[in-house]
Amino acid sequence: MKLMESAENYLETILILKNRNGNVRSIDIANELDFSKASVSVAMKNLREKECITMDDSGFIELTDRGLKIANMIYERHIIISDWLQSLGVDEKTATEDACKIEHVVSAESFEAFKRHIQKEDK
Repeated sequence: MKLMESAENYLETILILKNRNGNVRSIDIANELDFSKASVSVAMKNLREKECITMDDSGFIELTDRGLKIANMIYERHIIISDWLQSLGVDEKTATEDACKIEHVVSAESFEAFKRHIQKEDK
């Protein structure tokens, strides 16, 4: 099942916050993304229903195996595309913004081709 771009962004944000802070609550996501607590609450409910996250009684959010797989995929795409654009001379802010858009629409085949090409350049 393909998730919407917004759901992928939430999963990526959970992964980043978990790596940075060790734990994640909805308020952390709202603060990071500058979204309302209500919007994040609805998104977390949807992600629980899609079995991408779990939430304990204290409100701490964990990625399920499914959620972690998606988050890692999106984050890898983001890093590689952003770094590649910067290596081509695109400024960091623009490269990051463009990577956020591209990471959700690029096919697995095209992304793997990007990676192969970049790895050749690095040698």
